[in-house]
Amino acid sequence: MIAYPALAVDTEESQQPIHKLLQKNLEIPSLSEIELPATEAQLLTQQSESEESEKPAETEPPINEDSTNEGDIEEDSRNEGDIEIEVTGEKDSLPLSTPTYVIEKEEIEKQGSTSVADVLKRMPGFAINDVGPGADIHTGTYYRGASINQSIFLINGRPINTNINTYHGATDLNSIPTEAIERVELYSGAASILYGSSTFGGVVNIITKEGSSIPKLNATAEFGSLSLNNQQASYAGSLGSVRYNFSFERFFTDNRYRVPEGAANRDAEGYLFNADTATSTYFGNLIFDLNDKNTLSLDVTKLSSRRGLVYFGFPLQKDRLDHDGLNLGLSWKTLLGNGENSVLTTTLGYNQDYFSTYGPTVFRGVEYYRTGVLDTQQLTARIDHEWQLTPNNKLRWGLDLKNTDLNSETDSTRPDRIALNEIEDRNVFNTGLFAVNTWNITNALQLDFGLRQSFDSQFGNYLNPSAGLRYAVTPSLAVRGSWTGGQRNPGLDQLYVYDTVHGWLPNPDLEPETGSSWTAGVDVNFSENLIGQFTYFGSSLDNRLGIINGRWENIGLVDTNGFEAALRWKIASRWSTFVNYTYTDAQIKTGIEKGLQLGMIPYSVAQAGISYASGGWQANLYTTYNSGARRAFFTNPGDKTTDFVPSFFNLDFSARVPITQTLGITVYLENLLDEQYERVNRTYSPGFTFRIGLTSNL
Repeated sequence: MIAYPALAVDTEESQQPIHKLLQKNLEIPSLSEIELPATEAQLLTQQSESEESEKPAETEPPINEDSTNEGDIEEDSRNEGDIEIEVTGEKDSLPLSTPTYVIEKEEIEKQGSTSVADVLKRMPGFAINDVGPGADIHTGTYYRGASINQSIFLINGRPINTNINTYHGATDLNSIPTEAIERVELYSGAASILYGSSTFGGVVNIITKEGSSIPKLNATAEFGSLSLNNQQASYAGSLGSVRYNFSFERFFTDNRYRVPEGAANRDAEGYLFNADTATSTYFGNLIFDLNDKNTLSLDVTKLSSRRGLVYFGFPLQKDRLDHDGLNLGLSWKTLLGNGENSVLTTTLGYNQDYFSTYGPTVFRGVEYYRTGVLDTQQLTARIDHEWQLTPNNKLRWGLDLKNTDLNSETDSTRPDRIALNEIEDRNVFNTGLFAVNTWNITNALQLDFGLRQSFDSQFGNYLNPSAGLRYAVTPSLAVRGSWTGGQRNPGLDQLYVYDTVHGWLPNPDLEPETGSSWTAGVDVNFSENLIGQFTYFGSSLDNRLGIINGRWENIGLVDTNGFEAALRWKIASRWSTFVNYTYTDAQIKTGIEKGLQLGMIPYSVAQAGISYASGGWQANLYTTYNSGARRAFFTNPGDKTTDFVPSFFNLDFSARVPITQTLGITVYLENLLDEQYERVNRTYSPGFTFRIGLTSNL
């Protein structure tokens, strides 16, 4: 589903505050909505909030009123168990000058997504190479041409990025499963000021499930190709003023399948080697409703991942990667004023990522052993105050504190690397003051301005601004634009830690990546049930970091320009469809690769889907087109780093067959055309695969 940054209409409902309207009326219908006409799929013009004060409070429609009738709920037994589930965080109230994309849990389930990477791959702007059977973290996740560490990833508003850049320490979205997720939100523009200066791409906020007033037990057991097995279970309920939700998920696949000659990590029998993956995740939260103005919440996520690595740079990669993560958050939300015109949220967080890479290395015909450990711990504190100063002026401001501590150990028995074995303990402290002010100048025009002042113990003080506007030309057409300045500092590993796996040297003299990003676009309501969003995006990033002659260096300037389109069409009460398309031209402007596209970023990615749902039955068909990315790194004789991977087309199908009101069979058929395409850099898909599962909602 896309939640559109639309405004308000001249109706009785439009007299509500803007932030309430955004939560209720201004969303494009999700493909998961069953039997619900798309009466809310409207692009609207803004109603002045000054009229809110003139309207008697008792005439306001209930904020949580839903147009779904009882017949709708009874007909779809699958959604019946989900109606009561609430979420730990409200949809973020951001300025309307940049798009906000939202995908809900129902659509996540339809797609058969098993990880956050799986969820994001069908969202506009993303090119994700490291998702699906046999995928490897070397191949990258990109949003609008920006790498994973040039975007910010959050759980309930808390960071999970650690700005570690070597491949065995970067954020691994494949290790974050979906059972505990309520929805995933994607922001850009002013969100960069609110959540950090390093956001040249976007901000991804993973919102987790809460408990419910009625106890619920959900369970899934799934099996499929490549020895896949996946078990999920969750229990939600409440006890007095306390709501709770606990979940567990276990996933395994051996990823052993035949690959063509020349493929990465192809063993002597012609199979993909050392690509197995096993993950386990535990999640829990407690929500305390202290009174009508104060809510305290605690959530904990613990994940464990064990996998083999596939790397196109080595003849036969045998390294293993152990990843253990822990994320804790304690949040206190209080209403300071009458109603919700002054909301203060205070959050404390702890995030740990432990990565251990180990395996053999061959030097002059002799096998040696190497290991690299990166243990990153972050303590965060955040004060976020959203204040409706006047009916037409809202200020969101606050303070971010983040302390990052990296403990690393590199050890190799290879004779020429023994002198580089080391233990590092490094620390960096960052303070950020942020403010975004949003003005409703007229009924149709909204402006926003933001500032983020950062104080960094490693790179000093720096200021990043943002600006945006949105103008509703007609009730069915709105234009918008945004500009944001940014700075991303080198990671502690790039500055100080020797990478014994690749043989990369650190560089303590690295400069921060600096530049800006911008968007311009239109939102169009073609009809009651068809809405489109079209966005031009760009960025200019200087001092980009990369490897030159085996050492981290600032390699120069990269300019990115692209186009993003998203269409949602509710064909009928039981049918819906979507189309996303992204074009990205991330061009290197300086150095020996001047004029080339950044490696592993395709020019074009398109997704489309059509869904049918009725009475608990579901059928969904998804297509993906990828134009192919520049290989950039290739070791096979005769191939060039300027070559592009061939384009490919993929077709997936998923369905749900109800057995009883609470029990159903799920089926996922992936790569129906059985095409073994090259995903990126000699990493190949397995062709056709299947999954079948049994789900229960009690």
